[in-house]
Formats: sequence, C-alpha cells, structure tokens
Amino acid sequence: MKNLLVLFTFALFISCGSSEEKKKGFEYNRTQKEEKKDTATDVSEVPVDLNNKGIGPIKSLTFDEEIDQAMAAKGETAFKQKCTACHMAERKLIGPAMKGIYERRSPEWVINILLNPTEMLKQDPIAKALLKKYNNVMMLNQNLSEEEARAITEYLRTL
Repeated sequence: MKNLLVLFTFALFISCGSSEEKKKGFEYNRTQKEEKKDTATDVSEVPVDLNNKGIGPIKSLTFDEEIDQAMAAKGETAFKQKCTACHMAERKLIGPAMKGIYERRSPEWVINILLNPTEMLKQDPIAKALLKKYNNVMMLNQNLSEEEARAITEYLRTL
C-alpha cells in the first residue's frame, strides 16, 4: 500500500510539472500591428457624397424640421425586423453603422438603397465601394414598400 501511495504521488508530480511547463488546451496569441480605427466612423475607403441621390424611384426627399415620432416608431419596428441582422446603430456588423448616416449620404440615397439595393450595388459608386469594404456581402432586397422605407429613413434620423 505504501508503494502504491509513493507511485501515485510520483505520477501526480510528473504529470503536473512546474507551472511554467503547463500547457493550455488551445491558445492563440494575436498581436495587433496597428491600432484599429473606430468602426462606426471609419469611412475612409468610401466617399462621402451628399449630392448622390442613388439609383431608384426616389428623386427628391426633404425631411421636415421635426422628426415624425409616429413614423419613426414604425420605422424602428421595420428596422428591427428587417435590418438588424446586418446593421447596428453605433457599430458596424455585416454592414455599416447607421448612426450619422445623413452626415455621409443624402436622404434620397438612403431610401433608394432600401428600395433598390440590387441595382444600386451594380451601378452606384458609393454602394459599390461599400460592397467592397464589407467583403462583398450584398445587401438583400427586403421588398420594402415606399411607406416602409420612408419610415425607416425617419427612424434613422433618431439615431
């Protein structure tokens, strides 16, 4: 019995080793080559163009001074149902962050990308640049009505 205890203690000592020799299951050490930019505001590769109206049915869209809260609430619901798989308000996900969108894009461009993403991604220079920046992940056509798209554009004003 004493020999068995000595053997067990010896086996335990060898298997554990010193704390420096312990191996972890999977370890991945990533070194950061350069500091990452704020993902919500990094638009350096995509031009800011407030004159580009996009390609689609909407040629002119002017916002009222005050946000239509009822329309924005409908837009928030539609955004949560159809857009949050790829877009968040303050950080990029699969697609760009939506906060401050009207500082980078015209209202017409925003509503046209909602209504006509397929043609925009083929022909519009900004949409093509965004497609490239976001690893060629295409924005899906959600088949929004103009009313739904307009409500989402109003909601985006609240972010």
